[in-house]
Amino acid sequence: MTKKIEYQKHYYPGSRQQLLEKVKASVSEKRFAHILGVEQAALTLAEKNGVDLEQASVAALVHDYAKERSAAEFKAVIVQKGLDPELLLWNNFIWHGVVGAQIIKDELQITDEAILEAVRRHTVGAPEMTLLEQVLYVADYIEAGRDFPGVDKARELAFENLTQAVSYETKHTLLHLMQQEKTIYPAAILTYNAYVAK
Repeated sequence: MTKKIEYQKHYYPGSRQQLLEKVKASVSEKRFAHILGVEQAALTLAEKNGVDLEQASVAALVHDYAKERSAAEFKAVIVQKGLDPELLLWNNFIWHGVVGAQIIKDELQITDEAILEAVRRHTVGAPEMTLLEQVLYVADYIEAGRDFPGVDKARELAFENLTQAVSYETKHTLLHLMQQEKTIYPAAILTYNAYVAK
């Protein structure tokens, strides 16, 4: 059943419908379908874990808002906003979260730091994550449109124990990156050490 909530707490200066329209205009249809799936998963996880539903909804709807921006735009934001220059060495997988949060703040007037931090961390996590951050991190991984080996186990864990789901996701994401011989962002290793290796 599709969960819908009305916005009343002003995490976003408008209605959920207005936010949906802004997000839809910024991404492809396929990406927008993923975003809606993440919102549904996030609301279910938020409800189960005592996280503010409106905060979870806003974070989920904006988490990939900047995903389809160009490398040139991300690099310009890093320079113009004085973000960590090391970010220039990375790519969209990192930028759409860490730099995307700045774009969301500027374009959507979302200033709630808990939401922005959840967006920054939704791909690589952090050694210590709030429940909202864990909800978004896991919801992005298990939303209904995802289909990969192990996703059913990930979903099962998500609804049993959020922290165990963070551990499972982190381990399998890093394994995938290593199998692809991809460079691993330092924060992802710190997340692994905190949630998997401890």
